[in-house]
Amino acid sequence: MLILLPPSEGKTSHAEGAAFDINGLSFPELVTERSLVLAALAEVSAREDAMEVLGVGASLAKEVARNITLHTEPAAQAHDIYSGVLFEALNYASLDTAAQQRADDSIIVVSALWGAVRFGDRIPPYRLSMSAKLEPLGKLASWWKKRLTPVLDEVAGNQLIVDARSSTYAAAYKPSNVNSVAVNVFQMRNGTPKVVSHFAKHTRGEVARFLIQQQAAPQNPEQLLALAQTKWDAQLVEDKKGLALNILLAEDHQFTTAK
Repeated sequence: MLILLPPSEGKTSHAEGAAFDINGLSFPELVTERSLVLAALAEVSAREDAMEVLGVGASLAKEVARNITLHTEPAAQAHDIYSGVLFEALNYASLDTAAQQRADDSIIVVSALWGAVRFGDRIPPYRLSMSAKLEPLGKLASWWKKRLTPVLDEVAGNQLIVDARSSTYAAAYKPSNVNSVAVNVFQMRNGTPKVVSHFAKHTRGEVARFLIQQQAAPQNPEQLLALAQTKWDAQLVEDKKGLALNILLAEDHQFTTAK
């Protein structure tokens, strides 16, 4: 089983630690592509219009400035760098050793800067969204798609792919594998299921945590559904985008972080 996650917008910085090694990251086939994005990002981040190009507010000026010196910034494992709602719900640090190993083996974070990384990869904090357009590369989702597809399709093989990415990051890679299921989250509001974007991130983090806690991973969409239904009100549906696991939360659902 592979679990695809988006990165968090916010990143946790570390005061100490060696810089990242581009040749030490997972998916070494992407070294050249990563170098191109790093260079384009550094150039844009040094410009006067950097905030506008990267689509961020003035409060993130320090994070944008850090993009210029990523080669010397302290790096840490990806599960320590990515923070935010989804990763708080997943709460890697609280997992037992076996579950952490399953997370390291099965989770892939699709990234605007790195293309794709695993939890054990050492990276620095950065500020770049997949929705950004960097010259001379163009829109990153489109640029990465043709480069990520052959690499991740080969890694996936016939494994079940549980796709818990947001639409922005899903645009950068569409699995060719028919054994792939997207995770959608709805909450009842006045008797009607509604998309809840903030809490969808939290629930997707809970789903990822739940799956990597299982000693035996589901092998197909039907097994995934059966497993999910032991914890949530869930349905397996098919739409124009493919198969999806729809999780329906009750109106009074409470969101908590795993301890």
